[in-house]
Amino acid sequence: MKTQKGNLRICHKGHKYKSSNCPTCPTCEQERKPDNGFLSMLSAPARRALESNGITTLQQVSTFSEKEILQFHGMGPASLPKLRTALQANGLSFKN
Repeated sequence: MKTQKGNLRICHKGHKYKSSNCPTCPTCEQERKPDNGFLSMLSAPARRALESNGITTLQQVSTFSEKEILQFHGMGPASLPKLRTALQANGLSFKN
């Protein structure tokens, strides 16, 4: 990733974006966002937090407690209701 004058950055795909110290290109992140499924309902940091911990299915989410999920870097409390709703819709729940 190249940095240009001021806060203008250019990602490895050539997208230009303004950022302070964030290494994540918003254009690349939008391209990565799933069109459907529970991951599509989450913010980019929350989605990356799950993915970086190898969690890509609701069945995998159900093996964790809410407290454990909140320990993942990038996961915030606003994501829990979305995850809870998705789990319940599929007959699942967080681990107790």
